[in-house]
Amino acid sequence: MTHSIDEYRGAKVVIRFDGRKCIHSRQCVLGLPQVFVANAQGPWIHPDNAPPESVAALALNCPSGAITFERLDGGNDEAPPPINVVRVRENGPLALHAELTIEGSGNALRATLCRCGASAHKPFCDGSHARAEFKATGEPATQESPALAVRNGPLNVTLRTNGPLKIEGALEVCSGTGRTVVRGTEHFFCRCGGSANKPFCDGTHKRIGFKSTNEA
Repeated sequence: MTHSIDEYRGAKVVIRFDGRKCIHSRQCVLGLPQVFVANAQGPWIHPDNAPPESVAALALNCPSGAITFERLDGGNDEAPPPINVVRVRENGPLALHAELTIEGSGNALRATLCRCGASAHKPFCDGSHARAEFKATGEPATQESPALAVRNGPLNVTLRTNGPLKIEGALEVCSGTGRTVVRGTEHFFCRCGGSANKPFCDGTHKRIGFKSTNEA
């Protein structure tokens, strides 16, 4: 499925917005309201209304990767993080920060992936967890796991048909408050919303007949 990414070009920085990925965390309109103007008539992003370094810092706080940037002033563009992390959001999606390759969706450095099963834009979150009143802790129990020898590098996200997300590569799973849950190089995450071992898959997708028919 093709979709457009809106581009707003300023003198020193380009801001790109992918509405399909937006989870309305509101980091943008609260952090730089002079750049990201809520409820605006016409264009709502104004790159020249803040220094490019401020725009870059704000974009890096967008958990979904809906906002990205390109510096035109010689400043640094976004780079892969030193540690690959997925954060489990309370009653919400999985927020990934890593050098990602997502099956069917290409490359990214940030993404929020659905775990409630209700998104119309799987594998991405579209906010359906709120409408579905999805309940799932952001503080799963800590598991014993050895430290990773390498903590960064590429992550490959594949979508099991009618099943879980498989993520391969060095990854630290963190709770919503930042506590380490488990570390490893291969994980299977629930995306049907039914697992009794969230955020991990326990095979419930088979019993409830989960269908992943609307992949992005």
